[in-house]
Amino acid sequence: MSSAPTAEEIWRDATWLAQAVDPRAGLVRLVELSEEDYRCESFLDDRLLAAGHKSHLLKWVEVAAGAPSDTRSDVRWIFHIGHVGSTLVSRLLGELDSILAIREPRSLRDLTFFPPEVRAQFIPTVRSLMSRTFGAGETAVVKTTSMVSEIAAELVGEIGRALFLFASPEIYLQTILAGGQSPAELQTLAGYYAARAESRGFSMQPSNPAEAAALVWACEMAALEDAAERLPVGSVLWQDFEGFLAAPEAVLGKIAAFFGLGASEGHIAEITRGPLMHRYSKALEYEFGPDTRRRGLSEAAAKHAAAIDDALAMLRQASEKAPLLQRTLDR
Repeated sequence: MSSAPTAEEIWRDATWLAQAVDPRAGLVRLVELSEEDYRCESFLDDRLLAAGHKSHLLKWVEVAAGAPSDTRSDVRWIFHIGHVGSTLVSRLLGELDSILAIREPRSLRDLTFFPPEVRAQFIPTVRSLMSRTFGAGETAVVKTTSMVSEIAAELVGEIGRALFLFASPEIYLQTILAGGQSPAELQTLAGYYAARAESRGFSMQPSNPAEAAALVWACEMAALEDAAERLPVGSVLWQDFEGFLAAPEAVLGKIAAFFGLGASEGHIAEITRGPLMHRYSKALEYEFGPDTRRRGLSEAAAKHAAAIDDALAMLRQASEKAPLLQRTLDR
């Protein structure tokens, strides 16, 4: 059995990912990853353990206490509503020489389910852990799981920067209804999302997959809207995924500039014209480009037209008494 990493090894670079955290037990799970591991993995959740990566459970207080006084906290963030190309954007950014792209570490999702006063004890150190890279000239860009948007403002902080990726409700519903198992999964989580809606000041009781998808869209968009209101002006860049697909080179350049990343126009063009734009970003072995996506959305729009119209009507009705939700519909 290998020995646990020392504080110096943990804080030296991004080798030891803070993959999971348990505030109740005061523990953090560190998983050993190489630069290539970060580049390849779509999800840094518990699937990493099945892949055979070395891991250690350590006391949180010891890891936090080992942080050097000059530790970085300049991580950039990607928050999103789900199914809006966040993995693709993360992979494209990860092709830049100056970027370490980190996708969906479970530790951020873990913190989401704890009260603010508990999270406050962990987030500054988590932010620093997520800022580590493999070189001084690199910048970490973390893409979170969609539900982590609930704590986006806390993670970004006063000096951070975040990309908010979204889609219109029509496009989102078409995406979900074209996605095979996604509608059933959403209905399974309907109770969780209904509770989130209530906490944001609106009520929706879905009775079918389209309405369940509308509820999820409303919750995730409301979380982003609330975070944007709480963060300093200029710290958030909103990006509609349809707009990205219409002009990927220009938009990726805009995102890189917003994050303060060194990227030449030529390199941006090379990346956006490369193979990543025509692969399924969560599993690169599958072909899936903008044209394939467009056909799927068109088929879902035709097949589920009535259900989509009813779900959109439910959104509009709920927004009549919820200004926050109305702002999401106006975006």
